[in-house]
Amino acid sequence: MPPLGCRRDGKLVMLLAIVVLFISTASAASAVLGIDLGTEYIKAALVKPGIPLEIVLTKDSKRKEVAAVTFKPLRSKSANSTSDDFPERLYGGDALALSARFPGDVYSNLKPLLGLTVEGTEVVSKYKAWHPSLNILADKERGTVCFKSESFVKEEELFSVEELLAMELQNIRANAEAFAGKGSTINNVVITVPVFFTAEEKRAVEVAADLAGLKILAMTSDGLSIGLNYATSRTFPVPKQGVKPEYHLVYDMGAGSTTATILRFQGKNVKDVGKFNKTIQDVQVMGVGWDRTLGGDAFNALILEDMISKFVESKSVQALKTTIEQIKQDGRTVAKLWKQAERLRQVLSANVETSASFEGLFHEDVSFKYKLSRVQFEKLVAEYTGRVRTPITRAIAAAKLGLNDIESIILHGGAVRTPFVQKELESIIGSSDKVRTNVNSDEAAVFGAAFKAAGISPSFRVKEIRTGDSPAHPVGISWIVDGKEKQQKLFQATSQIGTEKQVPLKFTEDFSFNVFQQIVGDADKVKDIPVSKIQTQNLTTSVKALEKLGCSVSDISTAFSIKLSTVNGLPEVTRASVSCEVVDGKKGGVVDNVKGLFGFGSKKGDQETFAEDILDDGATSSSTGIAATSTASTSSSADPKASDAKSNEKSKEVTKRIEVIYVEITSTSAGLPPITPSELRRMKDRMASFDASDRSRKLREEALNTLEGYTYKVRDLVGDDAFIAASTDKQRSEIEEKSKSASEWLYGDGADASRDSLKSRLKELRDLVDPIQKRKDEASKRPEEIKSLKQVLEQTKGLIEMVKDQSEKASEAALAASASSISAAAAQPSPEPTSTVADDLTDLDEGSSTTSAPPKETTQVQIPEMQIYTLKDLEELVKTYDSIQKWLSTKVAEQEKLSPFDDPVILSSDIATKSEELNTVVMNMMLKKMETPPQPKSTSKSKKSKTKAAKKSKTSAASTSTSGESVETDIPVTEGTKKPEDIKDEL
Repeated sequence: MPPLGCRRDGKLVMLLAIVVLFISTASAASAVLGIDLGTEYIKAALVKPGIPLEIVLTKDSKRKEVAAVTFKPLRSKSANSTSDDFPERLYGGDALALSARFPGDVYSNLKPLLGLTVEGTEVVSKYKAWHPSLNILADKERGTVCFKSESFVKEEELFSVEELLAMELQNIRANAEAFAGKGSTINNVVITVPVFFTAEEKRAVEVAADLAGLKILAMTSDGLSIGLNYATSRTFPVPKQGVKPEYHLVYDMGAGSTTATILRFQGKNVKDVGKFNKTIQDVQVMGVGWDRTLGGDAFNALILEDMISKFVESKSVQALKTTIEQIKQDGRTVAKLWKQAERLRQVLSANVETSASFEGLFHEDVSFKYKLSRVQFEKLVAEYTGRVRTPITRAIAAAKLGLNDIESIILHGGAVRTPFVQKELESIIGSSDKVRTNVNSDEAAVFGAAFKAAGISPSFRVKEIRTGDSPAHPVGISWIVDGKEKQQKLFQATSQIGTEKQVPLKFTEDFSFNVFQQIVGDADKVKDIPVSKIQTQNLTTSVKALEKLGCSVSDISTAFSIKLSTVNGLPEVTRASVSCEVVDGKKGGVVDNVKGLFGFGSKKGDQETFAEDILDDGATSSSTGIAATSTASTSSSADPKASDAKSNEKSKEVTKRIEVIYVEITSTSAGLPPITPSELRRMKDRMASFDASDRSRKLREEALNTLEGYTYKVRDLVGDDAFIAASTDKQRSEIEEKSKSASEWLYGDGADASRDSLKSRLKELRDLVDPIQKRKDEASKRPEEIKSLKQVLEQTKGLIEMVKDQSEKASEAALAASASSISAAAAQPSPEPTSTVADDLTDLDEGSSTTSAPPKETTQVQIPEMQIYTLKDLEELVKTYDSIQKWLSTKVAEQEKLSPFDDPVILSSDIATKSEELNTVVMNMMLKKMETPPQPKSTSKSKKSKTKAAKKSKTSAASTSTSGESVETDIPVTEGTKKPEDIKDEL
């Protein structure tokens, strides 16, 4: 068993290893992601130990990813294609770049389509007009938007908006994990959504996140995320006399929509640990307003319409007798025009005029040039000027504030840079100074989302900022009584998310009710949109159970707790119960009886009785006795019958308690039918198949690139002098022919060849080139390796000769020392006893019982080791040396007989191995001797003998030198002897 300290150290090391493993695992698991889910762009920010709030870069090192995914059709649907082949998926800018080539398979700006049905929706109609090549169909079960792709070999199921959005989120997650570092896995995320999103739209986002393998920690509105980012670098005062909260309006105009959010910023004193208080920052949403269709895409559509009308008016198009409808139906033409329309709008934000040129537009012989000035653009968008004001007006009305209460307008979103929008905002607020760009108009929302994710995660400590979001839509419940629908409003549009309410309902039998949102539609029409249906399961039986306890039906209360979820902001029923007041007789339990025994009963009367008993036992009350002395004395003098009557009266006392029974409920989504579990499983399986196909395609492309690169390498090799020297003309001719054939094949049928076919072609080339390349390399490396091995052999030979010479000299020295020792022993006289006072004292000191001195001991001649290694140590070294020397001589002779075109019989790697083998034997021999160094020979003398000899040498130095005492002989080490480290240095 190891010592206790060692065992403790071992446990400590194991504990530290576990802690390090836990920390590394926790670090990988603690990473969180904030995603700003925009219409045109998706941005992500990562928070991880060592990476504090960083934007996730795309594969192209851009700070935002275009919200688009493309199915690039297979090059050919020939015999090489199988039914399991999936088209290549491209994301972001790569996807959008193919919109003109494959307009029917580029899916961009999908966010406005979430949770919408195909029929009767204006947003879907506009999307169809802007993307005419996309085949938009309705889901058979749900009626929601789906797409049909023609890029598959076989008939494929429709793609829902949720599945396509999940692919985009999956790409964002992959970028984040690559940015976080090898081995990182990211699952937790906070996603920003527009404040006007309904239950259907939020559920669609949840489905997309689930398909992408992400867990949503919270959904936060765009405006609140921007406000949170605004508050991270600022401190606001605590409201008090003369100090008011700050109110700011966040105006966010993106590609698809516009929102206005009024936020209240203030400091707040809250309870801290112990008796201390602390000041935190508080950000609350006070009011919101929005316009679902006002944004950059709406402006682009106006430019697109103008471009098409002018294009049709051109002479070249009139000659073709092409109508506007024909142009709008051509997907490639619309895709080209749309891309340029967006670019023109962005350029006009900083310039007063711009233009765009097209070649082969709609027809290969048609060219078109379009010019647009800022003045013309503002005339086109004049109808939208008034709509810029609408979100602000609604937000101020909801917050019950005035424009004078607004400190500033915080701008966010790409379209907010449009000059006419900023002019309109300045006119609304009354001052250009209040229109501020004091946050990053592109990244403030995503930074706020990432900050919120870090605040929710227990792995991070961030600045404490409490936020309060609002549902934006009023929430109520409805139920049927006697065939009539009744409603009750629960939450206002400005209620705070996380609020919980108790809702009493007069039902004593199982029933159901609906939870709904009130949505303001076109022309400010209010529409009730069902969110969920709640059904009780055991209400009837629970009521009967209460009746058995003595409750009457009229006294039974049914209550439901309904809360605005902190995850998605939707209403959810957290619990339900029935209760009534139950009357019980006085029946104390075991605990009550024990309390009564010691005077700690639940009633004051019990305690007084206990005091009376004590005072009865004690004669009089002292100043340290029970407080109620007078009461106790009076009671003690009462008649015992009166006491019994009082006891009987107490036994008739009753207690009242509230009996509560929790009711089981089931909650099902209302409105659009939810996606079934089997359908979700099918979507996940298809996404997994896409992933596998992408990996297989990547490996095939690597094989293709390797083969193509190898053909170029071969062209250089056949012209290399060293390669020519190691090959014949026939071999080079065959290699050139194979390389040329492979190169032509790559640009023909090989472009769509399988990975196995590409690897087979590469192997054919390698089989011809590798032997020659090996001969070439060996011809250059072999001479140096042989030279090096010969040097090692020479050094080893010198070592062997040195050790042999040393062994001979050591033997001679040993013989001489032995003869000298024998002569000294023969001349030694017999010892004579002496008796001196000093000896007697010495004997007394040593505890000896004799007074005579013992005879002197003869000192032996010490013969030190004169050699480090013996002949026996050389046996393995000599054997290895002879074997390698013979092997080298034989192989070199065989190699010299070969021509440069023959494969070598001696390889540089073999020579290096032999050299290493010899060095290993030498080092083992030296280390073995160093581990067990020779011990010097010494005479064995007792402590007593040494002491006496020393004393005698003091009393008679002359007699010591002539008394025949033996003298130690120091034989110097032979000059040829070397230390092991010297030998090692020589080697």
